[in-house]
Parts: sequence; structure tokens; C-alpha cells
Amino acid sequence: MSRATKIIAAAAIGFVAGVLLAPKSGKETREDLKNRVLGAKDYAGDKARQVKAAAMEAGDTLRESAKDVADEAFGMMRSARRSADVVSDEAEELGKEAKGRATRVAGQAKRTASRVQKDAEKRLR
Repeated sequence: MSRATKIIAAAAIGFVAGVLLAPKSGKETREDLKNRVLGAKDYAGDKARQVKAAAMEAGDTLRESAKDVADEAFGMMRSARRSADVVSDEAEELGKEAKGRATRVAGQAKRTASRVQKDAEKRLR
């Protein structure tokens, strides 16, 4: 049982005991009961409105926070995408450069191998 429920139950029990033990006429007791019930009803309505207002405010705050988080996440995604594009472009350029260098090195190696072979053939004659 929640604290609020315990408080309401204790208040109701105290109220009923007070009404039953009060030295008043039936008409006065009924009038007091009516007034107290109406007062309790008004109090409960006020509290319900306060709770509703607090819940609405909390909902608004949550929506704003969720929007801020979503905006930040979207910004991070765009930044990551741009970074990935830059890295991809650089990798492509490095790949082309590596291929060009490999082709030059392979050409040099073939020329060197050819010269070494020719030198070896001359020496072996």
C-alpha cells in the first residue's frame, strides 16, 4: 500500500470515527458529512489536476529531450558519414598511388632482371 493510500485511509477512518462519536443531531451530522465529502472531493480534484499538470510538463520535457538527443545523434551520423567519405576517398587515392608505385617497381625489377640476365650471359660466354 502506498504512503498516499495509507494517509487517505487513515483520514477516512478518523473522519468516520469523529462523525460517529460527535454529539450532534442526525441532521447536523449529515450536513457535516456532506460538507466534508464535498471538501474531500474538491481536494482530490485539485490533487488530480496538479498530478495531470506535472505529468504533462514531464511529458513535454521528455519530448524536448528526446528531440535534442535525436538531433545530436543525427548530427553525429552526418559527421561520421562525411568522415567515412573522406577516408574512402583517401583510401582510393592511396590505392591508386600504391598501384602506380607497384607498377613502376615491377617495371624496374623487370629491367634490372633483364640487365642482370644479360650481364650473366656475357660473363658465361
